[in-house]
Amino acid sequence: MKVKLLTIGLVALALSGCSGLSLGRLEEAPALTRITLAMGYIPNVQFAPFYVAVEKGYFAQEGLAVEFYYGWETDILKLVGIGELQFAVASGDQVILARSQGLPVLYIFNWYRRFPVCVVSMAEREIKGPEDLVGKVVGTPAMYGASYIGWRALLDAVGIDEKAVNLQAIGYTQVASLTEGLVDAAICYAMNEPVQLREQGYRINVIYVADYMDLVSNGLITNEQTIAEQPDLVAGLVRAFQRGLRHTIEHPDEAFEICLKYVPEIEEENKPLQRAVLAESIEFWRGEGLGRSDRVAWEASQGFMRQIGLIDAEVDVDRLFTNRFVEP
Repeated sequence: MKVKLLTIGLVALALSGCSGLSLGRLEEAPALTRITLAMGYIPNVQFAPFYVAVEKGYFAQEGLAVEFYYGWETDILKLVGIGELQFAVASGDQVILARSQGLPVLYIFNWYRRFPVCVVSMAEREIKGPEDLVGKVVGTPAMYGASYIGWRALLDAVGIDEKAVNLQAIGYTQVASLTEGLVDAAICYAMNEPVQLREQGYRINVIYVADYMDLVSNGLITNEQTIAEQPDLVAGLVRAFQRGLRHTIEHPDEAFEICLKYVPEIEEENKPLQRAVLAESIEFWRGEGLGRSDRVAWEASQGFMRQIGLIDAEVDVDRLFTNRFVEP
């Protein structure tokens, strides 16, 4: 597995109360607990809340020093499930799949409040609703994963037979496929391709899956062993991330400036695009009860995945997520 490892340097904690020390010696600051947090393939502005939590000292205040480990989501879930990693960012559908395979992973913080998969088309195609997709050619990155699940959920929600649409795997070429007219529409992530197209001046129509079905999206994941043996560690990580997320939502300009230190791909010429990506991402993170999972959404997600044959049987929903560590 190809991964990219980035060690996050924490700002040294200031020492106080030194006047009473003899021989000019300072008390040693408490050692920080080093943890590894696995996430998507490369550093990205969409991980802003984590970078903010580092720079604002939220992780350090919980006694944590965080290492970011970048890799593929499916591989990451396996590593968390077998205990080789303790924490990861992953989508709800991957947690459901992992549980169906016997991996003891648990979703502990609901980061994305809305499922970010959408169907994008050029405005001149006049595709404004799901019914306009019938008989059209639609491109998808792959016939699996969150994009495909979102697509199937959209069709199911409005009663369209999947055979009524010509779905083609096009890899991650959605922007080129749309602008060159190779497909009528493409399945995308709301904070990626639609933002690129708008920034390039194209007029587009976007159909959001979340407007039709409430599916669980990205959040923080751990395993049962970590919860059982180190609940305070889990609580500290969740608190720090929640603070980082809230600060990012409330102070997006500052959050973007922090991202410049962590995302090498951000350069002067693409700053406006990257800033727009962050703005769109924040719209999917906002919501009441920041971090809390909705049981109904988990039930709907799991039930739908069984319906379309992605899992053979459902597990107890309480084994998929917990709100135990999320503060009001």
